[in-house]
Amino acid sequence: MPFDPSDPAFVADPYPTFAALRAKAPVHRAEKLGLAVAVTHAACSEVLRARSLGRIWSDATPIEQFTSFNLLHRNSLLENEPPTHTRLRRLVSKAFGRGHTERLRPWVDELALRLVEDLASAGSGDLLATVAAPLPVEVIAELLGVPATDRPLLVPWSNAIVKMYEYGLPEQARAEAERAATEFVTYLRSLAADPAPDSLVSDLVSVRAEGDRLSQDELVATAVLLLMAGHEATVNVIGNGVLALLRNRSQWQRLVDDPALIPTAVEELIRYDAPLQLFERTATAEVTIAGYPVKPGEKIAALLGAAARDPLAFDRPDTLDVGRNPNPHLGFGAGIHYCVGAPLARVEITAALTALVTRMPGLDLAGEPERRPEFVIRGLRKLPVS
Repeated sequence: MPFDPSDPAFVADPYPTFAALRAKAPVHRAEKLGLAVAVTHAACSEVLRARSLGRIWSDATPIEQFTSFNLLHRNSLLENEPPTHTRLRRLVSKAFGRGHTERLRPWVDELALRLVEDLASAGSGDLLATVAAPLPVEVIAELLGVPATDRPLLVPWSNAIVKMYEYGLPEQARAEAERAATEFVTYLRSLAADPAPDSLVSDLVSVRAEGDRLSQDELVATAVLLLMAGHEATVNVIGNGVLALLRNRSQWQRLVDDPALIPTAVEELIRYDAPLQLFERTATAEVTIAGYPVKPGEKIAALLGAAARDPLAFDRPDTLDVGRNPNPHLGFGAGIHYCVGAPLARVEITAALTALVTRMPGLDLAGEPERRPEFVIRGLRKLPVS
């Protein structure tokens, strides 16, 4: 076993282990995960781009106990391959392409500034609770047209559902994931029945392409995917990223002195401490990744955190450099599954960083951060700052 995802020491800092694995081979068998893992940038890129490797959804079992969870994933853009993926992506991209990201940009900037102002006024607080977590969920809720009174429902649903992506999950957490999925599906069906004007849900309901349209299940799955992927990743980029900046004070000061570096800093924070550490693929035909054979039906994963620290792809990969350019990180994926929400995520992270460095240039740690115990989705529970 190349690593133990339940080992707290590994979860706290997996990067030395990844370096040792890269030095031995580009692909390893991870027995506890039940699959092969690619650990170099080149091998991970192959995994993400190979047409013989796909996202082949296998229903959570027992099937009768995971009706809603399976519905969300069976109809998801992320969990399908062509031709279904091609069709879904065309429709979702057409709805997204109606200017939603640019429409929201000024609103996101104002929201981020307001959240940071509240933190600054308090003098100290948990950056996760006050800025990193509220920002993306408010943005996704605004995008979908979720009324303000209902928005507190979204994060608990998302948090419960994404726990299912971890390995060795206890039965209680699995049951909570299905309960959350059921409540989320029911809620989104009612939202789609009467969507807010000019919202993405309204566009997803009305979008047509070559005479085709999204089914209600596909619409619901798309909305849930946007919340889970958009919320979880953005929270963790902001949390992991600000922690990295505060522990690398010279890089924080570079942003304070020159906010024009923020766009490159956003890409560097996504790379440096990846919010999604592992992404699975299943072989649809026999394929070889960096000399490692993968038979049809077998799984292989791209260890994105390992790819992000590969010295063959990045100069001084263990060094945080907010001016790093080029920065070919794989944080938004690659190939046909490249993240459809990447432009919106960049807007959110840029807004948060801009507000923090301009309004709180003296930001510093006010206690020991608390890391979440999960490996696949890497993030913090608390980040006390002042």
